[in-house]
Amino acid sequence: MSQTKESVLVRAYLKPTCGWSNGVRAVLRKYSLPFEDIDIISNPVAYMEMVQKSHQRLSPCVEINGVMLADVSGEEVESYLLQKGFVSPVESSDATPINQGCPSH
Repeated sequence: MSQTKESVLVRAYLKPTCGWSNGVRAVLRKYSLPFEDIDIISNPVAYMEMVQKSHQRLSPCVEINGVMLADVSGEEVESYLLQKGFVSPVESSDATPINQGCPSH
């Protein structure tokens, strides 16, 4: 049975500027899913909450209806959403890569 977007609660522990984090944001935008964008860089309490919930220190971590997806790419988030029936496949004109790390400086 497919869920409605309103019944999907998403809390995303993300960095403000990171390829992986931007990929997660792109997937959530693609499906017009409302989500809480939690900045783990400027908010150390949020970072520690992510570590406590995910049992690891890497990001992004995305909590969907209480299930924590730890250290995931946008592709992995999209696959989970589709597999669980939270969303149906759609096309997107957003060119943001959903499976790409942060550029090296």
